[in-house]
Amino acid sequence: MSNYIELSVIVEPKEQGSDILIAQLSEQNFESFVENDKGFLAYVQEELFNEQELKSLIEEFKEVLNVSYSTQVIVQQNWNKEWESNFQPIDIEGKCYIRAPFHDKKEGYVFDVVIEPKMSFGTGHHNTTQLMIQRLMLLNVKNKSLLDMGCGTGVLAIVAGMMGANPITAIDIDDWSYENTVENLAKNNINNVAVHKGDAQILEGKLFNTILANINKNVLLNDMPVYVKVLEKGGDLVLSGFFETDIPELTARAEQLGLKFEEKAVRDQWSMLHFKKMS
Repeated sequence: MSNYIELSVIVEPKEQGSDILIAQLSEQNFESFVENDKGFLAYVQEELFNEQELKSLIEEFKEVLNVSYSTQVIVQQNWNKEWESNFQPIDIEGKCYIRAPFHDKKEGYVFDVVIEPKMSFGTGHHNTTQLMIQRLMLLNVKNKSLLDMGCGTGVLAIVAGMMGANPITAIDIDDWSYENTVENLAKNNINNVAVHKGDAQILEGKLFNTILANINKNVLLNDMPVYVKVLEKGGDLVLSGFFETDIPELTARAEQLGLKFEEKAVRDQWSMLHFKKMS
């Protein structure tokens, strides 16, 4: 397996700058982001890291952002140590508590989710994951088939499993994510999830009542026809992984494919869109 590059970015203004750079870096093969007081950490497979692209990106925004960065190589066996220094439990609406195994369980939550630290996107810290969980908790998925597309750590599949969804399929193109999802499902005693490594091409012939896809805008635009094809009539498609400014383009694409807009949510410029297949 690959080592990873940890990119530590300090940016001013912090909020706007982090949002802009994270969106751009997600198009440069970066997989995971952890925001902090001065900016953020970003992670990319070592062989996919292109420092010249990074410098060009910073140069592009030099008039509006003050950016500095440093990098270090993170080998697989050191990831847990790195993660523990950054990972804090997450409370979502007082209903869902996402924690690592080294955090104590808290009573009073409907969903207590344990995520083993690994190099996977979707731990719950990012706004998009929280938006997806908030929407998922409002859906009726009990005894209904569900797809977690781009599963990352498997956190959405885990919450769906706790809500009674069945059967569940979780798919990610990344080795780390596949292995981490399998591990986290076991830690949370969720045993009705089929985990696959791959992309939308492997969905052929399948059918789902609910599809959750927290990926980036370009992948969503490209794969949306496949999602619509494998979504049952009356089924729900919930999308995130993009900015508020991307909503018109994604909504237009969904409506072109015959989906009905249901709801949107925005958090710090990151967005969620919920559509329903009516026919």
